[in-house]
Amino acid sequence: MSGAIHLDRHGEHVALIRIDRPEARNALTPRMLCALADAFVVVRDDDDVCAVVLTGTGDVAFCAGGDLGLTLPLMTGARAPQDEFDRRLLDDPRTLEASSLRGFDIVKPTICAINGTCLAAGFELMLGTDIRIAAEQSQFGLPEVQRALLPFAGSMGRLPRQVPAALAMQLLLTGRPISAELALQWGLVTELWPSDRLLPRALELAEQIAGNGPVAVQAVRRAAIQGSGLPLPDAFALEDAAKREVMRSQDAREGPLAFIEKRAPRFVGR
Repeated sequence: MSGAIHLDRHGEHVALIRIDRPEARNALTPRMLCALADAFVVVRDDDDVCAVVLTGTGDVAFCAGGDLGLTLPLMTGARAPQDEFDRRLLDDPRTLEASSLRGFDIVKPTICAINGTCLAAGFELMLGTDIRIAAEQSQFGLPEVQRALLPFAGSMGRLPRQVPAALAMQLLLTGRPISAELALQWGLVTELWPSDRLLPRALELAEQIAGNGPVAVQAVRRAAIQGSGLPLPDAFALEDAAKREVMRSQDAREGPLAFIEKRAPRFVGR
């Protein structure tokens, strides 16, 4: 059975994770979900990684969701577990959480380069990333209800927080996909690119982030995510905690000094 998750390094501080099963529109098998969870744990725990790019192989699909012949029957009980990956997916809830970035904090800013069809579990995975850019031919959707299923990897909680409620309900309840242009209008993605420019642009964004102070980047990301939806006093308390962490760091002294001395900063991540 084909399909793999590739984890590579682009330069010193950017990790590139690629879903590789183009013959099946990069649909995720249980083995691939386990490998994806493991890749996210690796980049979270690697102090040299400051930003992550997530994409798929080819120009047809980013990820069409879970494999309808392998993963979904396993989850519904229609197929008995047959190997260690099946059993891990069923027995260890952390695997599904990490593979969908649901209840799992990757810590590092993550850019999703959506290179085509982005459906079901692929759409849900996208919602767990920080910045999303897409190829012009991409489509986005949550077709689960058309098959009497539901999007259980984060969409019911995340999507109404990321787009207006009525737009979220349209995607969730009709199961109909939307175009890349509409996804841009709704704010699901921030940029559209021709296929051949998509990954270079994602890597460019990742390198820009990786060149910033890592303590500040992670603190800003954490405060923004945790503060979303909170009453302002609670969100401001998170800002204050981030300020205390960042302003006493060695990097916070180095950044302004490098600017004054007209040289590139030498951040150390502390």
